[in-house]
This record gives sequence, structure tokens and C-alpha cells, in this order.
Amino acid sequence: MTEPTGHRPSGPSLPGDQTGGSFSPQQPRRRGAASEPPEDPSALGPDADAEEVARKILLDQLTGQARSRAELETKLAKRQVPDEVAQRLLDRFEEVGLVDDRAFARSWVQSRQAGRGLARRALAHELRRKGIDDQVAREALDEVDPDDEVEAARTLVRRKLRSVQRLDQTTAVRRLSGMLARKGYPPGVAFRVVREELDAAGLEDSESDGLGEDLP
Repeated sequence: MTEPTGHRPSGPSLPGDQTGGSFSPQQPRRRGAASEPPEDPSALGPDADAEEVARKILLDQLTGQARSRAELETKLAKRQVPDEVAQRLLDRFEEVGLVDDRAFARSWVQSRQAGRGLARRALAHELRRKGIDDQVAREALDEVDPDDEVEAARTLVRRKLRSVQRLDQTTAVRRLSGMLARKGYPPGVAFRVVREELDAAGLEDSESDGLGEDLP
């Protein structure tokens, strides 16, 4: 017997046929679609989101210049990244060479000595402020040639000679020696270099004798 038009036989409902009306076939689901990870890292939970934030912070901080591990730790802490997440990521960055305190210390020493004429004492202070381990800092500072250090002191004094030409000799010696002391040079080295450079420029006289004993 022929069935009436618009009716279909009774029986189990088909997938997607919930209204009792005519059946509209649906696109089949992709196999495994339900197990694909969400694109939004925050959907994976607080730890995953914090790690994504921390990774971006580290990459931003390391763009264009190297930084010590301690500097990066401080930056992550200020952004309230959990310590466990911060340490895990920093360890990973060290493994791939993006964070390297030894390389950072060597580069810092070379740059600051050449650019600002800093002596080892001043460089050691700066590395300590950067959070560099004392042993790592010593290894970097041991690479500084003492002769290069003295030559850097001479260069600094020569740049300042014009500014002290009209001063009396005692004041000139003290001012130039004080400048070297602030750059980290020991008093004996500072006074010797200043006296020799003033003498070479024809500005030294006997009034400066003995002034090295009470330099800063």
C-alpha cells in the first residue's frame, strides 16, 4: 500500500531529527575534533595561562639585549607570575641558551669597560646589582687585562685635561683622581695615572707631590 505524501514510516529517529519534520542531513563531525586543544591558553587553566604570559614577558625583555636571570626573575615577579611557573620557564630558556649569566657577565664587562672606562671594582659592583653570582662575576672580571685598565684610565684623564687647565695643580689632581675613583680605580693607580698625564701635558708641578696618600 502506498504511503501518503509527506509522511514517513515510524521508527527510531535519525541523527539531527528532533522535530519530527522532514530529515535534513548534517555535515559529519571531524574525527578527533573533540580532543583538539583550545586556541585560547586561558581555557587550559590558570597555570597554562600564566606560563603563556610569562613566556611573552621573557621574549619581550630579551628582544634587543641580553639580561641576567635575576633581572628576569624580578620582572616576572612584578607581573605576578607564580614562582613555580617562572622558575620552570627560566630553566627552559637557560637550556636553549636564551638566558646565560656567564655570557651576560662577559659581554657586560667588555661593553662597560670600553664604553665608560670602568675599572674592575666598579664593574663588580654593577654585576652584583644585576644579580650575577660572585664566582661568575670573578670569571668575567679575570678577563680584564690590567694594561687595558690602566690605558682606559689614561683615556679618561686626557678627556678631562682641558677642563682643569685653569685650576691650581692641587685641585686639578684631586678632581681628576676623584673622577677615576668613582670609576672604580684604586687610589694608587688613579694618582699615578693623573700625575703622569699632567706631566706629559706640561701641567704637573711639585705641589701635587704626596697627594696620593689621602685620595678617596
